[in-house]
Amino acid sequence: MPERDGSVSGVSRRLLLRGGVSALAATALSTRGASAVPRSSDKPETVVNVVDLGAVGDGRTDDSGAFEIAYASAAARVSDGVGRVVVEIPAGEFLITRPLALLNGTAPPRPASGLRFSGAGKRMTSLVFRPGTGPGSYLCRNQDVWSNLSFERMQFRSATPGASFFDSYSTGQAQDYRFSECEWRGEWEYGLVLSGTDTNSEMRWEACRVGGRYRRAFLYSGLTRNGQQKPNDQDQFLNYWFTDMKVEYEWGNFLEFPYGGSVACRGGSYIITDKRPQSTPEYGTTSTFFRFPVSRHHDSVQRFHAQDIRFEVRDPDVVVIDCAWNSGTVHFDDCDDTGLAFKDFSAEVRPHRYTVGPRGPLIRYDSCQLVGRHLYRPASADALPVVARYDMCLLRSHTAHDFAVADGTHPVPFVQFVDCVDAGTTSDAPGPASPATPPPPPCLTPSPDPSPAPATAPEPAPATPPGPTPATTSGPADITSPAMTPEPSPATTPHATDAPAPRHTAQADCSSPQQKPP
Repeated sequence: MPERDGSVSGVSRRLLLRGGVSALAATALSTRGASAVPRSSDKPETVVNVVDLGAVGDGRTDDSGAFEIAYASAAARVSDGVGRVVVEIPAGEFLITRPLALLNGTAPPRPASGLRFSGAGKRMTSLVFRPGTGPGSYLCRNQDVWSNLSFERMQFRSATPGASFFDSYSTGQAQDYRFSECEWRGEWEYGLVLSGTDTNSEMRWEACRVGGRYRRAFLYSGLTRNGQQKPNDQDQFLNYWFTDMKVEYEWGNFLEFPYGGSVACRGGSYIITDKRPQSTPEYGTTSTFFRFPVSRHHDSVQRFHAQDIRFEVRDPDVVVIDCAWNSGTVHFDDCDDTGLAFKDFSAEVRPHRYTVGPRGPLIRYDSCQLVGRHLYRPASADALPVVARYDMCLLRSHTAHDFAVADGTHPVPFVQFVDCVDAGTTSDAPGPASPATPPPPPCLTPSPDPSPAPATAPEPAPATPPGPTPATTSGPADITSPAMTPEPSPATTPHATDAPAPRHTAQADCSSPQQKPP
């Protein structure tokens, strides 16, 4: 019902699209009891605040309607293929019960680039998703409509176990997603699930925290649908960047890419704190950070790089990587999973697992600290070239001979170690003397008494060849010349405090005449 000032009930005329809203927004409003949509002004707002659209943010009131209006308003403001609205979500706990209320990008809206959701900060702005049923319910959906999506400074929490955060389907449009300073909590089936035949790429997560639990995976790339059953029916899952992350969740998989991909994870801490509550046919009780379970893909779509990450292997069911790619590359650089290497089970864990064939994948570890053993599963009985290499790594639990194993504890010939330090290296045993300071020869063994010895002057030699007079000599020659040796006294012996100490070199000292008491 219109209020006395002419505004729509529960909606601020000032912020509800001062320049008018299209039929899409009008429909959304009418379904929530609004009787009219303001249409005036030549300068439309570019920021829509959900509180001005009726959201309460007290954690009890259902704010689904306000978020649906905000999204419909943003969709209505697309101009020349570019979005013009920022959806602002202030501090508060906003309850959403209807699926797709935050984002519902489906046809007929035309493709658009640019939609931004901005909060006040992780846990300051919290969106609590509580649909009536979990599996199959998504908070966001984008089906080939939006590119250049941005979510920043907010938390997403599943209050219905098995709900999912984001469903993205693409045949060329869905791409360029960015999540900055966001957090996920609660029990989800999927965080983000990707499917389609092209794109679904260029996605970035920066300074985010992944918590909660995942029945499948936080990011699952390659959900088969619409008759897509063959690996190459889905392609171009490229370029996913995770930077400075805190991945600390209870159980499930972090990244699962059945159809390949190009993934880079740099910096942060990765920890799985618990185990799956019950065994499943696909996963058992195992939780895996990086799971790549399918071997055959389109060329050049298999690349994984992890750098500067600290992993914790808290349980034998925790796996860092399980990769079945038949080509491509896997690279760990300056990573550490030895934080709990003192645990009784740690020596026999297998947190890195690979299926390898004649084309790889090519696997490399540089300057890493590694616990347990690494498991290699040859794809055939044929001899393989070297496909895995460890450079300057610390092998905490085993020697290089028995660190990489296949079929139990048998070493594998296609793994190479270069300048590694392993469990067979002892650091507390005394080593040989340093070559820079060899022991003195017997003739220079020092006397047990370091005090001056006045009775040890050199024995006078026979005749001395003509040479300079004492007035023209200086330095050690003045003291050691046989022809000029005075009567022995503490002031004139080689141990006198005002004389330079002789140089103890084997060649010079050992070839000198032997000294004896006078």
